[in-house]
Amino acid sequence: MEARIRARVTLALTLFALLFFVSRSSPPRQFVISNAERRIDLSSHIINVHLTLKVENAGTRPASEVVLALTPTEVDHLAMVDALAIKGKRKKTTSVRLEVKPTELPDAPPIDAKYFTIYLANPLNSGESTTLEVLYVFTHFLEPFPAEIAQSESQLVFYHDTALILSPYHIKQQTTFIKTPSTKVESFIRVEPTNRVSTEIKYGPYEDRPPYSISPIHVHFENNSPFAVVEELVQEIEISHWGNIQVTEHYTLDHAGARHKGVFSRVDYQSRQSSNGASSFRYLLARLPPRVHSVYYRDEIGNISSSHLLTDSLKVLRYVFLLFSLVPCSKKLF
Repeated sequence: MEARIRARVTLALTLFALLFFVSRSSPPRQFVISNAERRIDLSSHIINVHLTLKVENAGTRPASEVVLALTPTEVDHLAMVDALAIKGKRKKTTSVRLEVKPTELPDAPPIDAKYFTIYLANPLNSGESTTLEVLYVFTHFLEPFPAEIAQSESQLVFYHDTALILSPYHIKQQTTFIKTPSTKVESFIRVEPTNRVSTEIKYGPYEDRPPYSISPIHVHFENNSPFAVVEELVQEIEISHWGNIQVTEHYTLDHAGARHKGVFSRVDYQSRQSSNGASSFRYLLARLPPRVHSVYYRDEIGNISSSHLLTDSLKVLRYVFLLFSLVPCSKKLF
């Protein structure tokens, strides 16, 4: 008799553990994305992706975890991910920040994807829906092509993505908008319906796409925004016995865009700024505390030409360093 009771208890615990594992390792299949809108901003070398999802619970039980899917390449270049739950309509909307964490899906189909879980503030009951706004920020994602350009040439880059939103859920309707810095687009892949107007490329709307649907695309376009990257930043703070604070910042800068090819002409660069060094960065902007004084700056060879110390409406000092040089390589400021 005792053996039978122990066997039943063991079986019950095994089934409970199995159900718990399944529920924790796979996305809630009762979720359906009734509408998805993705807006990709390629105006600079930092890519901002705004994803709006209307999530419906089409199952029979409450669920509080929504799973996002990204490609491994996107995860490698992901700087941040943020999620908000939107409540209300039009001007009376409010937002609630939600927790987002990386997750694993051992029983996911054999597709190259990485996953993040959004934890809803309150479980979504059967038949209910909610609107989520997700922000992705990617860095070092654009590929300069050609990789080297002359001083008088514009910078062209490649952006690779998919016209369909990668998701573990069925998406009833979806649209993707890609914004480029200018109207100069060398080429882009069409996945009908596709429409281009001025600086915007619209993919979709696409309807009734099953989970994990993708359709690779690329956009080859002009992007002359400065690809300024701080490779290293060291901040030294010295506090004197008299209460004065001295802050010294050491920057190692790099131009992460197309490399400079050929001979550099200082005369052409300064006299023909509209057509020479279009993708270089000519200045740096630093926001300083209102009571700062005795500001100084220099670089390795001391060739910074001028600066402006300005005050805005918030009484915050803005210190602008002017760098009259093409910056296809590293540079140090002290």
